[in-house]
Amino acid sequence: MSFTPRGKYFEEFQVGQEFVSAGRTISEADLVNFAALTWDTNPMHTDAEYGKTTMFGERIAHGMLGLSYAIGLIWQSGILEGTVIAFRGLEMKFKGPLKIGDTMQVIAKVKETKAIRDAAGMVVIDLRVVNQRGETSYQGDMNVLIKGRGASTSAA
Repeated sequence: MSFTPRGKYFEEFQVGQEFVSAGRTISEADLVNFAALTWDTNPMHTDAEYGKTTMFGERIAHGMLGLSYAIGLIWQSGILEGTVIAFRGLEMKFKGPLKIGDTMQVIAKVKETKAIRDAAGMVVIDLRVVNQRGETSYQGDMNVLIKGRGASTSAA
């Protein structure tokens, strides 16, 4: 049995096209586990009493935790499954915090496409991470190399 990608091929990405991910709620366990995994034990993420003294008034999620979840949510949407060749770059601005109990979602909008060879092309996707109130927490560009229709259909 061969793998059939459900991801979009380069030719299927159109400038202005938008995809919205499922939601994911940030939990205290997420902060604790991410701190343990990365050794980033900044009290802004790990100390409830310290968090109360910050401009946010409580602990906030690690920026890289939210970013990691954002990439995972895009992957879960299926648009890249089996068709992404390479993750080429990411430029992200952190505009607001994600807090324990926030449900984040990713709005991905195709910003640019550029064919670079017969079987592939670059796709620049504007990623916007929003919370349940529609407030933007992160925004930036993800640059990926995507298979064209003429490429091999084996898993990427």
